[in-house]
Amino acid sequence: MSALDLLLRGSIRGRKFLLASTLARVAEVTEPAERVREILDRVVEALDVDADIDVEEDEERILGTVDGEDVGLLIGRRGQTIDAIQLLCYRAAFRGSSERKRVVVDAAGYRERRRETIAGQADRAAERALKTGKEIELEPMSPPERKIVHDHLVERAGIETFSEGDDPERCVIVAPLVGD
Repeated sequence: MSALDLLLRGSIRGRKFLLASTLARVAEVTEPAERVREILDRVVEALDVDADIDVEEDEERILGTVDGEDVGLLIGRRGQTIDAIQLLCYRAAFRGSSERKRVVVDAAGYRERRRETIAGQADRAAERALKTGKEIELEPMSPPERKIVHDHLVERAGIETFSEGDDPERCVIVAPLVGD
């Protein structure tokens, strides 16, 4: 069962999450950023996490940041819980609206640390691919994580990247360019 399923069913690690009442409360709020704040407030409260929530909006995205003690519960295993919370925030923010923009939810700098880890994996895979002349398969990743690899290596000489497989096992292949 995915973290989103757990959120939608009403519990995370055995803690009750009152989704129906949260969505009802969110429906009363009209601004997308405030809807994101409301979801994050309720999730933090339901998990009994002592944390500060900051929500910023610009032309391109809404960024919800959660900082505090024990925010690991919000991140979950391999980021599955925070990804589910982000998707829930996105859907709630723009429910009933034709307007759309990115919604990013971060906890304690997890997104940047994960981006750095993935970029490092991509660099090591590119070096191995160039050295061995063989394709290197990275671990399965979510679509945003795969995009980090593709974007990071796009200008790397002698390397190409492509995704292979079906979600949730879809992964990036880092391959040396074959000369014509």
